[in-house]
Amino acid sequence: MTDDVLHLSRDQVAALLDTDTAIRSQRAAFTALGEGTAELPGKIMHPSGFDDSVVFAYLARLSADTGPVAKIGSVNPGNAAAGLPTIHAVINALDPVTGQLVAVMDGAAVTTLRTAAASAVAFDALATPDSAELGLIGSGTQALAHARSVARVRDLRAVRIWSPNPDRRARAARLLAAELGIPVKAVGSAEEAVSGLPMVAACTLSSTPVVRGEWLAPGCTVVSVGSFEPSRSEVDTDVVRRASAVVVDDPETAAEHAGPVVDALRAGTLTRQDLIPLGEVLTGRREGRTTGRDIVYYNSVGIGVQDAAAAWAVIDAARDQGMGS
Repeated sequence: MTDDVLHLSRDQVAALLDTDTAIRSQRAAFTALGEGTAELPGKIMHPSGFDDSVVFAYLARLSADTGPVAKIGSVNPGNAAAGLPTIHAVINALDPVTGQLVAVMDGAAVTTLRTAAASAVAFDALATPDSAELGLIGSGTQALAHARSVARVRDLRAVRIWSPNPDRRARAARLLAAELGIPVKAVGSAEEAVSGLPMVAACTLSSTPVVRGEWLAPGCTVVSVGSFEPSRSEVDTDVVRRASAVVVDDPETAAEHAGPVVDALRAGTLTRQDLIPLGEVLTGRREGRTTGRDIVYYNSVGIGVQDAAAAWAVIDAARDQGMGS
């Protein structure tokens, strides 16, 4: 290990990876997937037999001029009650030619920013152009990041937010209202947060549905980022059934890990051919939305190429600031 290896903390990552840069990185990630130029080995998601935690590992390479990126970490849902982050991770990035270590960075910060940015890319590609209101399920770090990111791709007029803890959702609403300069209302139920809105983002660690298909208005685009393993389904079967298109970050990964997708495949209500890769929507190979009244569902489990694109965006920004060679 040489002295010029970048070691980047959570705060440094957050400073280097602003929202617009994160969105550009995720557009690049999914475009590369759609064009078949990215390298994406299978991910590992391993539920612990000791508690409710999940350990994960991702490997990927975005392009020939960016080296391999590896992320390892864990999801610890019990941390929320203690006021601690639920996700911790570390990312290593290697030189594209020599394989030498280039950077070690906080993976939780990258995960938060790239996940929300990817959802913004999905909303931009799938939501109707006039979508201007967002329903948020969840009031934690990821939910807040989603509101900030969606505001960069749509001219948001209002946000509704619900989570089980009244104090947390009220605090999140005040914070977002101050940041975004728009009305943000903390509401008393998930149904109230979702009903009638054109965009819905579920950002929870719930193992049972928090968004129901019967609540969705025609034309709604639903994004779920918490249905990342077979035992977690933030949306019920009606969301999948009512969806004119089920879009995923990667069909092979979704078929193995995404709870609502796994359930629908087992039930025979979806086939693998029905799963539309977001990258193919971005590159024009597939359509995600065909009419303004379609309900579109995007299930993101998270994939390594997202981390690869975001990590190299961080490295480039750090080097621009003279932080590395």
